[in-house]
Amino acid sequence: MTKIRQNFPILQEKIQLSSCSQSAMHKDIEEAVNTYLDAWKTKGMDWGGWMQACEHARKEFAEMINAEVDEVAIVSSVSHAVSSIAASLDPTDRNKVLITDFDFPTVGHVWQSFMDQYQIQFLDSHQDGTLNLEDYKQNIDEQTLVVNTSHISFYNGFKQNLKEIAKEVHQKGAYFFVDAYQSLGQTPIDVKEMNVDFLASGLQKYALGAPGIAFLYVKKDIAEQLTPKVTGWFGQDNPFAFDIKNITYAEGAKRFDSGTFPMINGFAAEAGLTILNQYNMEEIEEHLQHLSKATMEEADHYGLTIKSPRDVSLKGSNTAIYAENASEVEQQMAQRGYIVSARNDVIRIAPHFYNTEADVRSAVQELSKLMK
Repeated sequence: MTKIRQNFPILQEKIQLSSCSQSAMHKDIEEAVNTYLDAWKTKGMDWGGWMQACEHARKEFAEMINAEVDEVAIVSSVSHAVSSIAASLDPTDRNKVLITDFDFPTVGHVWQSFMDQYQIQFLDSHQDGTLNLEDYKQNIDEQTLVVNTSHISFYNGFKQNLKEIAKEVHQKGAYFFVDAYQSLGQTPIDVKEMNVDFLASGLQKYALGAPGIAFLYVKKDIAEQLTPKVTGWFGQDNPFAFDIKNITYAEGAKRFDSGTFPMINGFAAEAGLTILNQYNMEEIEEHLQHLSKATMEEADHYGLTIKSPRDVSLKGSNTAIYAENASEVEQQMAQRGYIVSARNDVIRIAPHFYNTEADVRSAVQELSKLMK
């Protein structure tokens, strides 16, 4: 752990527990970004090298989720990814889109912008912020085209069993779209075993990168049936043909590439994914479950209200603790050297593989002082 923590400079001075929002910066990320800047400064441009970094990032993402490289598109954000799929599907025979109420707002916003084409239904979670398979069974029907939900909730860290949900979705003949922003980099993801149709994630949370770049997985046989409406020159079979009068989409999910890649973000993504792919994701998840237990034990000791599931197998790294004035508390914690993340009425304690039990326990202790 000491060796790991040495790679994250901020940990020498502060305790960063905000991976549900932004992870700590690894030295290799800084070096990668500087590589891009140095090329820009000394060469003027290096399109070949810049493209290579983004393509390597695509490959590393595919490896992390057990996908083929041509099943992955490079996009700018999860909003971009959802918009691309929403614009390319045909709602003629089916037009219902089922969204869970704990999804990140962007999912609802995107689909509702297509309300002239789709019927949007929100699946309300239980009082404890969770859902079960029966909830899906009761709400997916023959009119459902897409079920779009989160692997792990951004609010309370509730983690869903994607494999069992996918089975129910497909039995009803619908597509399954997963927002993996809160899960990529902290828990194993296998799109083949889970049998998801679409999956999107950005990089700045548990994947160690920076905002401005994301990846979209599209199952190969589905991708070839879709015609992108959100597109650009990189989504073409040969973008460097510079043929303005003809459109020939690239094979597989690469047809969902759009404009020029966010190159500097691609360097950060390449480095972050390469780092994480060196580790056993099951071991990372086991470590984070241990830290979840420690966080909840400490919160219980100080009488704090936990809004996350108590069973660590049903949650990700994020443990949400109730705080009426959460944004103010977040700022006060930062002044004391603890980087945490507020959302609505909770403070999220979200450690990563570089955090220790001492980190989370001391953060909860400090939080309890402020809550008083």
